Amino acid sequence: MFAAKVAAARAVARLSRLTGSGGGTTLPGRVLLQVAPDAISRLAGRLQTGSIVISATNGKTTSAKMLAGMLEPEVEVCHNRAGANLASGIASALLAAPRARLGLFEVDEAALPGVARSLQPRVLVLANLFRDQLDRYGELELVGQRWGALTGELGPDRVLVRNGDDPLVAMLPTGSARTITFGIADPAIGLAELPHAADSKWCARCGGRLAYATVFLGHLGDWVCPNCGARRPALDVSAADVRLLGLDASEFQLRTPLGTARVRLPVPGLYNVENALAAAAGACALGSVALERVVAGLERFDPAFGRFERMRIRGRDAVLLLVKNPAGANEAIRTLAQDPSPKRMLIALNDRVADGRDVSWIWDVDFERLVPWLEAAVTTGTRAAEMALRLKYAGAPAAAIRIDSALEAALDLALDSGDGPVYLVATYTAMLELRDLLVRRGVVRRYWEAA
Repeated sequence: MFAAKVAAARAVARLSRLTGSGGGTTLPGRVLLQVAPDAISRLAGRLQTGSIVISATNGKTTSAKMLAGMLEPEVEVCHNRAGANLASGIASALLAAPRARLGLFEVDEAALPGVARSLQPRVLVLANLFRDQLDRYGELELVGQRWGALTGELGPDRVLVRNGDDPLVAMLPTGSARTITFGIADPAIGLAELPHAADSKWCARCGGRLAYATVFLGHLGDWVCPNCGARRPALDVSAADVRLLGLDASEFQLRTPLGTARVRLPVPGLYNVENALAAAAGACALGSVALERVVAGLERFDPAFGRFERMRIRGRDAVLLLVKNPAGANEAIRTLAQDPSPKRMLIALNDRVADGRDVSWIWDVDFERLVPWLEAAVTTGTRAAEMALRLKYAGAPAAAIRIDSALEAALDLALDSGDGPVYLVATYTAMLELRDLLVRRGVVRRYWEAA
């Protein structure tokens, strides 16, 4: 009976692709779970070497793709590479890879407890928790409590990979699992104090205010609680001597239990160094990946769709950046500000369910850092006017701001705004809509093909 349900769901996937209505990344799994609620656990049981799960507010798609690059093609991997990270996406990925030996899944932070209990992964990678979609998830502490209930159940046959730089993640209970902790070990690359929009300022154990020797991004850093003595744990996997090379790349000394190597990562930003560490630590936890494969996977990495994705549009260089919360947006701006050349931008702000209805987070983003280099900005999306207002209050001259809620017209306005690269900054649903538009123009492939 279960085999018949699986066959029917796979037929749905084929039909979805044939009709062009989707890539079969969500609907087949949704159909299967309706008729077989235990489908994830049953299908995951067929993975001969088990699975690894990665969850985070920011960077899980990138880290999962980095880890896939370390594993493939030597290992046949079942991977939800298009980013469908709810239960339906996990089920769809399992349906699409019946011969895979290892599962590699990025999982939405709110969906993680239920999905992980179904998958029973041998390795669980928890990279960060930032304030995101408060109308959907609630406060960070609520998500942290749910994660803690999950991690506290982990047995001795599991490995918990955690980001030591994130105090909320680092202080999660570990059950009886083996732990691998990653983080940045270069004080010179950090900030002296927390940014005003930092999310996790309080100790999860005693409620005292945390102190930081160095802040790397958001609330991630070398932290300690002066009240109870909790502090960042020792790092098993770390990045030292970090060098941020503008908008092109970053370099760092990767230190792991497998050895040490210099890595040139072909994507910019300190947050991508954190993403690389999560992937490298996950590879170490699997116990079957050599250091050479870890380094090669990072150095040949090609950004996931919408994550500093480079393209040519009408003869112009363009870069597509997904932003969805203050921490991610501030790091994108920090990265862009490394290049002092004039910036021409399209900023697409939506407030659909997948974005979060509450867009007040844009007032916690440091657009002021970008204004000195902002030559032209076109705002679009369902909240285009509010985005334009935010830029005005950041100090952008009125003459530099244009508003057009129609995405295609706004894109053409941005492309006509001058010479040089155009930066396309978009929230989640706006990014998907923009990529669909670029698919129709022959600029990029569909996101499930490009992932």
